[in-house]
Amino acid sequence: MGPLLPLTFLAVVASAQLHSRNAPDAFSQPPSTAVDYVDPFIGNGGGSPDGSGGMIPSTAPPFAMTRWVAQTRHNYVSVTPYNYTATTIYGFQGTHQPAIWMGESGQAVVAPGAGTVRPKFEDRGMRFSHADEIATASYYSVLLDAIEGGRIHAEQSATSRVGHLRFTFDRTQTPYVLVEATRAQVVGSNDPTNVTYPLGALTIDPAAREVSGANPERQDFIIDPHHGATIWSGYFVARFDTDFASFGTAQNGTIREGETDGEGALLSGFVRFAEGTKTVNVRVGVSFISVEQARANLDKEIPDGTTLEETAYKTRKEWAEKLDRVQIEGASREQAEVFYTGIFHTLQYPYEQDEDGKYYSGYDNQVHEGVSYTGYSIWDTFRAEWAWQILLAPERVSGMVQSMLQDYQEGGWLPMWKNIVETNIMVGTHADSLVAEAVVKGFKDFDLDTAWEAVHKDATVPPNNDWTTSYYDREQNVGYEVRAGLSSVYATSGWVANDIHSESASRTLDYAYDDYAVSALATALNKTSEAAFFRARAFFSPFTIFNNATGFMEARNASGAWAGGYQGWTEGDMWAYTFDVVHDVPGLIARRGGEKGFVEFLDEHFDGGHNDHTNEPSHHIPYLYSLADAASKSQERIREVAKDNYNNSVNGLSGNEDCGQMSAWYVFSALGFYPVDPVSAEYVIGTPFFDKVTIDLPASSQPLVITSTGAPSKPYIKSVTVNGRPLAAPILTHADIASGGEINFEMSSTPQSWASGTLATGEKRYGHVEL
Repeated sequence: MGPLLPLTFLAVVASAQLHSRNAPDAFSQPPSTAVDYVDPFIGNGGGSPDGSGGMIPSTAPPFAMTRWVAQTRHNYVSVTPYNYTATTIYGFQGTHQPAIWMGESGQAVVAPGAGTVRPKFEDRGMRFSHADEIATASYYSVLLDAIEGGRIHAEQSATSRVGHLRFTFDRTQTPYVLVEATRAQVVGSNDPTNVTYPLGALTIDPAAREVSGANPERQDFIIDPHHGATIWSGYFVARFDTDFASFGTAQNGTIREGETDGEGALLSGFVRFAEGTKTVNVRVGVSFISVEQARANLDKEIPDGTTLEETAYKTRKEWAEKLDRVQIEGASREQAEVFYTGIFHTLQYPYEQDEDGKYYSGYDNQVHEGVSYTGYSIWDTFRAEWAWQILLAPERVSGMVQSMLQDYQEGGWLPMWKNIVETNIMVGTHADSLVAEAVVKGFKDFDLDTAWEAVHKDATVPPNNDWTTSYYDREQNVGYEVRAGLSSVYATSGWVANDIHSESASRTLDYAYDDYAVSALATALNKTSEAAFFRARAFFSPFTIFNNATGFMEARNASGAWAGGYQGWTEGDMWAYTFDVVHDVPGLIARRGGEKGFVEFLDEHFDGGHNDHTNEPSHHIPYLYSLADAASKSQERIREVAKDNYNNSVNGLSGNEDCGQMSAWYVFSALGFYPVDPVSAEYVIGTPFFDKVTIDLPASSQPLVITSTGAPSKPYIKSVTVNGRPLAAPILTHADIASGGEINFEMSSTPQSWASGTLATGEKRYGHVEL
């Protein structure tokens, strides 16, 4: 664990200890110890797309529309623009790729150079060393070895819709900057040689010192079930602070000196600067609406005359406003870095899609008034990420829900995994859970009638060809997947048929939880009969695939025959998914032989190496001990999972970050509780990691103060009080947390009997709370 040092002391020694990310003083303002502990390199390493986080050291404010990052490779589905193993940088990219297993959309790229103009990606790379690289939440810097001699110092910061880059040329040949409009687009993820060639446009305006254009690249188009974004493009305006000495366009490597316009594939523009030019600033406005809107975004967010230091100050201030709300005491340096980087990761997605109060919708090819978001990785984030955003960024929640409702109105369904438009990736209609959780936790500043209409459709209307289409992962040329199998067997018998649909067992359990969410929303809206119907289905369906003979969940065919324990899973197996009945844990405990048998089953799961924290279906499992009269075992397992899966290295996340869910698990666990069943508005107590945490909750009149003296070396809980009230059961309500106040944990170095028997004998059993 390392030495336990107070955070205030750690700030003093940070400059001597932190990993290659200490920004100059001018880029460390306003002061924020919390922001100083963000390490954007965490989760950037590894050769496999399934490990090490799949993150990039990007600069942008929270929930930014565009994130700017050094480009070490050509990104596509399963490959990010940056990986820490690289030693060459090809440019700087304004990316809209929300996760490593999703595609890029309408990126903007600028690449500095000196001497011969090199428009081809493979020719323009410049060597660099990580020793000459700095990455923070709001500023990135690197020294590049120019190909023909000398060095280029590249620096960047960004606002939500505008990138700000500064290139300093040291003893180089004639300096230039390349602006890439289009490139080869990799289709899918299996074969990087399977490419198409998007047709873009580019214009150079020397008088305005601008290069503008359009890039229609959208890699996920092959799995878009709607095919609505037919006129979609990412638009850009790159404005320089230095006159052009010369300029031209390039297409497929062929340079056309003096040309100001170009259209087509493999298209770039370049601008040269006078000999002896030392520093060039370029600001790049990006839009999903038009070139004119990109220019308006630029003028609004980083107007002429703004220095890079001022841009970075503004962005760092936005991060400080969020991260400074959470203060920890008693953390090791590594823990502080993991914790604050985790919060940093949880506040990036979904990302803003609106511009000046309007947004382009790929569902109907129209520009609408309102707020909009994209990058919804809902199968991942409904588990804990959404609950964390409700606590720390409540001002965003209603807009995010309304955005999903707009997707429903414009496209016909709530999103499953929205990346500009729907992609049909993953299973279940967990937007039902997001909407219900928001309403249950007090958010109603959106159209509640439309909310009910949308989730009710998810729960009652099957997709097209429901009896014949498998809807396997990333299946092309099919309609909206939504609840595939709803009409074929689920609605009548309770399970999704394995001989009809892929991932059938996971679908069964996910649909049951989504039914539970629909029931909760119905209850909140006083729809009594609907609430009863969906609640009954939610509690009946999971156990239609519980095989009493084996004690595991198991896929079933349409006839009812068992399909085998290794069939029908989504990013998991029968071990993980047998525990995936979070809304009826008592029902699961009863079927596994009561609390004693269930605890033994959990022991077998962990001791047998079956717990796979790299994927989300396992995230809640260590907390289940607490619901089976074995809270001390939860406390042990949670510490083990945290130690084994999180650290402050480039390989510091054991699996994909998945738009913040991996980090949300760590953040909640460090606080001492986790939303096992997020729609219930309850949190299961685990074990706090730090001596003290103070959270300035935006929606509360008082801070939440969590005191757990000795927790770093004492994982066990002896007692808990909430505002002085003793807590017998290992459950906190949302009100206990969101209202602020004091939660006090008395910690111990040995297992304790706290919370024993409380759920079995109390009036309220977890999983049967009447919402």
